Amino acid sequence: MKQFDVAVVGMGALGSAAAYHLARRGVSVVAFEQFELGHVRGASHDTSRIIRTSYGAPQYVRLAQSSYRDWAELEATTGEQLTVITGGLVFIPIGGPFSARDFVDSLNEVGIPHELLSPAQVHERWPQFSLPDGVETIYTPDSGITHAARSVAALQMHARMNGAVIRDRTPVLSLDPDSDGVVVRSDKGDIHAGKVILATDAWTNALLEPLGASIPLITMQEQVTYFKPQDAGAYDRERFPVWIWEDTHCFYGFPTYGEPTIKAARDRSDNLMTPEERTFVPSPELLQQLEEFMNATIPGSGEPLRTVTCQYAITPDRNFVLGPLPEHPDILVGLGAGHAFKFTPTIGRILAELAVDGETSDDISTFSVQAAVHPTGGVDSRPVIVEQSLS
Repeated sequence: MKQFDVAVVGMGALGSAAAYHLARRGVSVVAFEQFELGHVRGASHDTSRIIRTSYGAPQYVRLAQSSYRDWAELEATTGEQLTVITGGLVFIPIGGPFSARDFVDSLNEVGIPHELLSPAQVHERWPQFSLPDGVETIYTPDSGITHAARSVAALQMHARMNGAVIRDRTPVLSLDPDSDGVVVRSDKGDIHAGKVILATDAWTNALLEPLGASIPLITMQEQVTYFKPQDAGAYDRERFPVWIWEDTHCFYGFPTYGEPTIKAARDRSDNLMTPEERTFVPSPELLQQLEEFMNATIPGSGEPLRTVTCQYAITPDRNFVLGPLPEHPDILVGLGAGHAFKFTPTIGRILAELAVDGETSDDISTFSVQAAVHPTGGVDSRPVIVEQSLS
């Protein structure tokens, strides 16, 4: 049986980043992907994702600081520009479930430049928005965009260049821990690894449950829509920022990026379905809801041009799950809860550090696997809290 130091299961954004960091460290690494590389069945395809430090919790702001450094290092290493800064707005209606004060306090605690703006100030600087009274807005000049598909492809290519073995179209059937690691069984043969990193998102519990554990996950089909404004120049990234609307229903969107369209979506639409049940057919009801929001908030956004679906696998509190399984410490979990793409190179580095060194310099205490994992069949009693998420 072939031996590897680390096996990575799942080659979306987080798994690809973990394989990249492991290979750069000279670790012998094999990575498995059940579908073709760059597939559209998960949450790492399409074009743009928001990068930002604007979170309402300081642990996420600090992790985002790390991610900006890691994105810069990835760009320097690959020679590709994967990120662009546009500035970003977070809109928070007064009296809603979110508090602008949480954002301001978190940004102040970590020392991130920002402004608190009124609707009139927003309209003066970005007349494309039409905000009602009673909306507070946080502006962070460091917000921007990263290219999703290109970033994942770059990570995979440079992982290979540094010696990683990537086996696509190779589903992992089971994990069998033994005294010095884990046997990874696939439909194309078995390997033995000292450590295994599971970056399998909605498919995670299929491999955990035979080990007597599971992570409570809510899976759903999400969708994003590209709108074609009549005046595309008004939405150029030099004139229009990324934005997030934080309320009972959360929405988010982008300036033009590679084409004369603007992309927008609702976050956590609760269009519940398992990976096996996914239709890949956009919901007309969700599209109508988004159109109504866009017509009211960005009146010049134009008509919808196309809608693309993706998949969310979120934890009840929207926190990440990062680290080793309590009962099987040679198996590490990396779950992004539907808002991890902006942290991709950092989470990949953290998982690699945990696999090789047994520790990481980043504070991931909030994301304990022990707190998330339940015995198979267990019930999660934690309240569902919609964490500031989005892209």
